Order: sequence, then structure tokens, then C-alpha cells
Amino acid sequence: MKKRKVYLDHNATTPLREEALNAMMPFLKEIFGNASSVHTFGQEAKKHLEDARQKVSLLLNAAKPEEIIFTGCGTESDNLAIKGAALANKDKGNHIITTAIEHHAVLYTCEYLEKQGFNVTYLPVDAAGRVDPENLARALTSKTILVSIMHANNEVGTIEPVQEIGGIIASENRKRFDQGLSKIYFHSDAVQTAGKLPIDVRKMGVDLLSISAHKFYGPKGVGALYIKRGTPIVPVLHGGHHERNLRAGTENVAGIAGLAAALELSVSEMGAEQARVKKLRDRFEKWVGENIPDVKVNGHPSDRVTSVSNISFEFIEGESLLLSLDIEGIAVSTGSACASGSLETSHVLKAMCVRPEVAQGTVRFSFGHDNSEEDVDYLIKVLPPVVKRLRDMSPLWSKRATGK
Repeated sequence: MKKRKVYLDHNATTPLREEALNAMMPFLKEIFGNASSVHTFGQEAKKHLEDARQKVSLLLNAAKPEEIIFTGCGTESDNLAIKGAALANKDKGNHIITTAIEHHAVLYTCEYLEKQGFNVTYLPVDAAGRVDPENLARALTSKTILVSIMHANNEVGTIEPVQEIGGIIASENRKRFDQGLSKIYFHSDAVQTAGKLPIDVRKMGVDLLSISAHKFYGPKGVGALYIKRGTPIVPVLHGGHHERNLRAGTENVAGIAGLAAALELSVSEMGAEQARVKKLRDRFEKWVGENIPDVKVNGHPSDRVTSVSNISFEFIEGESLLLSLDIEGIAVSTGSACASGSLETSHVLKAMCVRPEVAQGTVRFSFGHDNSEEDVDYLIKVLPPVVKRLRDMSPLWSKRATGK
């Protein structure tokens, strides 16, 4: 009998929605001009490019469409924001603040900047994966030029107090202005929250914010970066004069149209869809807690993206559980897809002080638009025998079961 296929890895990527594909099609066929060309073919593409920019700016509540820069992905957006702001302000200070649980697109960029002479403070988080705004306030120095705090964590889903942190930075900047000192710029990686949580860049108090289309049912290979007017940025790509001289390279008009359409659709459905997905996730977590012993749900109990369920199964290797579920047609992950292949314990769980032997048995289930109650039924049918089989193979489980 053909196995049911259940995709539960939406934090890694999402399937392209039909509406986004339809928005892209004209630019893959009839409207193929280069948006930088001055002839009619190019200017027609340019018009649609600016229409998409306008749409994204409204959805993020940016003050001006020109504050949206289109990139190739979330990683590029993070790199442009952090390297660009740091290098543009290096004569004013060399201190950057971020957290220990950021995506590697942020962490590795900060590590690169450390090699260029910048000092980076990696703020700790609590057991729920949440940063303390007071720690941020204490970490600020006269040399601080940039703060980068993610909107929500990609592995455990914990939502960070970005708006509160934005308020702290705004207050500090008012003092600095009065003293004639340079401003601190604030970036947030919102790759995992765009289309899932309300994003208002002005309320959040950010100067820079990154998103990526394929996380909210748009195409792969396109992202966007909000850059508040007046924020100095040094480009990381050099070539033509595209995107206000901040991101060289011919714009991917088809992908950008798909990004704008997918974001608009996700925002319009957000309330009802996130409530539906949360119901699926909560039912699954409740069932697991009541029927499988020695499990731990990681992340904040309430301030968490509704689609994410990060669960540690003790006495099991997460990779073995992932592969066993894959054989049954169920796709999950052991953390960030960008870190797949790494045998090291998740840096996020390590920062949350999850014991290494527990962290190694962790699997992330991330629900999405196409998941149903029937998918949960299949998951809770398949999961127990798989867990039992893997635990029966574990000498640690055998010792626990016999008490020896």
C-alpha cells in the first residue's frame, strides 16, 4: 500500500503557492526585459518591479517603497544588513551585539567581522530561548554601532522581545543625540516570522529587517531587506547601480513578483491560518506528552511561532528518528536545514542549557498550509513504534528500563 506523504519541515522551506506561481509566470515568458534597460521592454519590467516594492513596503509598514531592497535570499539580506552597517560605521565604533541563538547567516557574519577587528557580544538566552532586554541594555557601550536580534528562532520558534529592545535602543539613541554621539543601528532577522507574525518595522523600532520568500510559500532565490531611510550601508556586492546602488545584479523580477504575491497572501490569511496550524501543533504536542515518556518540548510555552514543535526524545539519536520517519513518508528535521550534516549539538539548544544527551535526540516538526488533521493522525500512529524500536536498540534505555 502506498505510504502517506506528510511534509512537516516548513521552517526549512515551503511549497510554492499557486497564487505566487501565477504572479511569476508573465515575467518568465512575455515580460522578460531587464528592469535596468531604458527601452520599452525594460521599462515595463521596471514598472512591475516597483509595484512589488510598493506592495512589500506597505505589508511591512515601511515609510517609503525605496526602503525595500531586493536580494537573492535571507542569508544575503542578513549579510548586507550586518556587514553593510558595520563597515559603514566602523569609524564611529567597533562593537556589535547579537544573541547566541541566531541563525548561522548572522553568527558566521559576526564571526567574519570579528576577524576584521570588530568586537561582538553574544547575549545569552534563558531556558525558553528568550533574550533578556536588560542584558542588552547592560551590554551597550560607547563603541556599540549595531545590534542584531532575530524576531523568532528558527529551531524552537521562541519569539524575541524585539519591540522592547527597539525601545531600549531608541532611548539610548536619544541620549547619544543630545551628547553628539553616533547612533546605534538595529537589525532583526525576520526570515521565520514574515507571513506568520505581524511585522511593523516602525513599531518594532528596527533600522534593518530581513525576509526570505521561500519561508512563506514564495519562490527560492529571492529575499528582501528593509533599510530605514538614512541608515548608512556599504554594499557587499559590486557591479551595476541596481537597488539604489546597494545590491548590484540584474533584479529577479519574476522571483520578486512571487515574493510580493506570497507575502500579501500570507498576511491576508495570517489570523485564521496561524490559529488552524496552532491547533494541529498543540494537538500533536499534547498527544506526545501523554503517550510517549521522556520527552521535552523546547521553546517558550506561549511566545512561540505557532507552527513550530521542537521535541527532544531521550535515549534516541535525532538523526535516526528523522531517517526512520522519512521511511514512513514523514519529513522533519533535526534543526536548521543550513546546518544539516553537522554532528555537533544544536547551538540553540546548547545556549538554552539543554543537556547534550537530550539535545541529541531532538527533532523539529514545523507545520504549514497543506497540513491537516489526517496528517496528525498519521504522525501519531507512526511515531510511537518508531520511537520504541529506536529506544529498544539503546543500551541507555535498556539500563533505564531494567533499573540496572
